[in-house]
Amino acid sequence: MSRDAADHAADIIRHDFEAFHEGFRAITRRAKERFEARDWAGIRRDTVRRLALHARSVTDSLADLREEYGERVEERSFWGEVKDAYALAILGSDDFELAQSFFNSLTREVFAHEGIDPYIDFLSQDFPLPFRGWEMASARMYTTHQVTPVIMRKVLEDAAFRVPFRDLEAAATEAARTVSEAVTSTFGESKLEALDFLRPVFVRNKAAYLIGRARFGDRNLPLVMPVLNDGDGLELDTVVHAENDISIIFSFARWYFHADLASPRQVIGFLHSILPRKRVAELYISLGYHKHGKTEFFSDLTSVIAGTDETFVVAPGQRGLVMAVFTLPTYEFVFKVIRDTFPASKATTRQRIMDRYRQVLLHDRVGRLVDFQEYEHTKFPRARFSQELLKELLEEASLTVALEGDEVVLRHMYVGRRVRPLDLYLREVSGTQLEEVLLDWGNAVKELAAANIFAGDMLSKNFGVTRHGRVVFYDYDELCALTDCNFRTFPKARNDEDELAAEPWFSVVDGDIFPAELSRFIGLDDAQRSIFLDHHADLFGVDFWRELQERNRDGEVIDFFPYASRKSRSEDPLRPG
Repeated sequence: MSRDAADHAADIIRHDFEAFHEGFRAITRRAKERFEARDWAGIRRDTVRRLALHARSVTDSLADLREEYGERVEERSFWGEVKDAYALAILGSDDFELAQSFFNSLTREVFAHEGIDPYIDFLSQDFPLPFRGWEMASARMYTTHQVTPVIMRKVLEDAAFRVPFRDLEAAATEAARTVSEAVTSTFGESKLEALDFLRPVFVRNKAAYLIGRARFGDRNLPLVMPVLNDGDGLELDTVVHAENDISIIFSFARWYFHADLASPRQVIGFLHSILPRKRVAELYISLGYHKHGKTEFFSDLTSVIAGTDETFVVAPGQRGLVMAVFTLPTYEFVFKVIRDTFPASKATTRQRIMDRYRQVLLHDRVGRLVDFQEYEHTKFPRARFSQELLKELLEEASLTVALEGDEVVLRHMYVGRRVRPLDLYLREVSGTQLEEVLLDWGNAVKELAAANIFAGDMLSKNFGVTRHGRVVFYDYDELCALTDCNFRTFPKARNDEDELAAEPWFSVVDGDIFPAELSRFIGLDDAQRSIFLDHHADLFGVDFWRELQERNRDGEVIDFFPYASRKSRSEDPLRPG
């Protein structure tokens, strides 16, 4: 292949990538306008559209290449030469790392190869680290030694919303008071060197977020200011300044932010300065760059495996009927592969399971569904698997797992954050902790229902508890839309024979749900069930479920804010709005 031909092919890919990223940013820019117009359904539609953009762009780019180069696109030598030319073509661009991931997506679409092929793939060491210090290129710096209402008013005004604040002076005064108190508590005095706020406004569902930090020496105080639009003007909901609380806002169980970024890595550097415990991969994913997030995650996993002698083991918790689940003992993630066969109680198929996992990707997770990344054709050293785990995988997931010499090949897997299985957690806690987790478990079920999600299998083993004490759901093989369910009460028995019958004497079809029966499946002892019923007895009647079905059918967007708020919550978190 001539140098000119390689350069031309690289230019085609670069052009297609730039078209993808500009399309991504165009959708993202609309989010702020939709927030100002209170177009909540539009924000959700755009989130789904944006998720589909990468795969469509990869398909279109390969079509462009095949039209120009025909069968040569199927040759490894073609991609090896084009890779070198492409590396030069994207050099110096603000979205350099995203362009590399786009190229890797093309090669993996053409060649279903296991692992990373350094001849045709960009390697983990090729990807630049987050900016250190340069992250201010995407931020405004407010040089001040004291946090005053005047400064905070300037921060709010610079966000440039086209809808006015209902009471800008009150919002600025309250923000100044909260930030000043947090600065004094964190730094030991009220003095600071500067406030920094990212220029892009982050939008998700019904809130817009201003992301910043207070600086004093080498210490940072993270600041997140959620803004709401109730139709009568904007209102600053609160100021979040604890790292753990901000980590929940960027949780792996939340959907994706919209923030228009010319240079994502600069913003990732800023976010990492206020959320140092968050992995770079998770930050990219939280901003909707899920394909590059997968790349960053696999790079991180490869480093972890190289840096430890730990072996993969069966994950804690009850054995799954559909998935084989394993982990590294000190790693924060679990790996799932689909078993070859399922028991008769699981009326499902491999394709249906995969479809439901993809459904989760395209659905608002309201902080209650664990985000999983899907990988194909990966491989790990055989020596890093415990004998028990390897035996289980080869015997029960042979369609997915195979041995090739000294390596274990995983043709398909899901990777997600590891949480403590709820059934184990319930055995370990008592008193206030027990009551809090039971309360949150019911809230999780209700919030999923508000998002038009019925978990299906309500057993406690299918839920988990995060390090922040929040209950999340992670078993998706029976998940379905709430509006597809038919919630029923038990018919009255016609006679004694009906009452004593082992099988239902009335007809039951797919989609029929009897809420009164749910209490038998949640797996609680008498004391735990009593606590649960004190808070969530409405889950066992049809009225709760049918009301939420109607609200979803009417197109209402019910949102749950990921922070302790003064104004966004009432006594009824499922209030209409």
